[in-house]
Amino acid sequence: MNSFGRLFRVSIFGESHGDFVGVNIDGCPAGIGMAAADFAEDIERRKPGAKGTTPRKEDDIPQFISGVFNEKATGAPLTILFKNSNTRSGDYEKQRAVPRPGHADFVAHKKFNGFEDYRGGGHFSGRLTVAIVAAGVVAKKIIESISTGNKIGIHSTILEIGGETDIEKGLQKAIDEKDSVGGIVECRVNNLPIGLGEPFFDSAESIISHAVFSIPAVKGIEFGAGFAAAKMFGSQHNDALINADGTTKTNNAGGILGGITNGNDLVFRIVVKPTSSTPKEQQTLNSETGNVEPFSVKGRHDLCIALRVPVILEAVTAMVIADLMLITKK
Repeated sequence: MNSFGRLFRVSIFGESHGDFVGVNIDGCPAGIGMAAADFAEDIERRKPGAKGTTPRKEDDIPQFISGVFNEKATGAPLTILFKNSNTRSGDYEKQRAVPRPGHADFVAHKKFNGFEDYRGGGHFSGRLTVAIVAAGVVAKKIIESISTGNKIGIHSTILEIGGETDIEKGLQKAIDEKDSVGGIVECRVNNLPIGLGEPFFDSAESIISHAVFSIPAVKGIEFGAGFAAAKMFGSQHNDALINADGTTKTNNAGGILGGITNGNDLVFRIVVKPTSSTPKEQQTLNSETGNVEPFSVKGRHDLCIALRVPVILEAVTAMVIADLMLITKK
């Protein structure tokens, strides 16, 4: 469905070329400061404009519809809208008969019997991640308000683009090929308390992974040593305790043991696939003619989606942590 969370419950709605996209948040405690300016930094980080990103630009000024009074959360469901104003739907009308390779066009058409909004990918579009980022801002506020120890920090970094640690070099590969590329993004969370997460199905890794795969284009995740653990001996992978606070000599577990946070840094990495919309000519089915034909995606698209993922990754991570902290507090 379109909702996530238990006590901090997030629902996103809208389509890429509809009037608005937005988020409804249930479970935001009353009294938390809530002004449009509070969202500016993270929303700005998500916006295009840098090399390798789409030329589509939106103002993305949050409009509070409910749950805020005198710049404070009221405790009622919080609804935030973002206006879509810079759309070019005609780009998609022309290719209606040709499901774009790598996109949800074909499966959406089948699942919803042709009633889906196909413009810009509709409800499947990365445009909706602005709503996720907004939910992340609220989640970070909640985390700060209920934390009792050192400030919890959530930070994401791009490790690779197109297989290159030099980001510019990775982007240039795509530019030279007139194609798109993917990347690897790492998230680190420090000063987490011990005890967040519930085995088995609500383990910290399970819930984080669930949230992470809601980000369009994410195709993989690993915690700590991740897949490298398959090549290690147990004595190498085990993280030896060095004090009574739970600090370990290494952090191959990525800060989670038995599905529960252990007080060390939470560390995980995700794989972001190459942007499916690429100007490179491909072969795909034309549903009107029934033939496989040459096809090239037109319109405005990111060369590399991974460039805009870090703040979105931080947002879904904050959503999970806020929910787990509220559950633990309760």
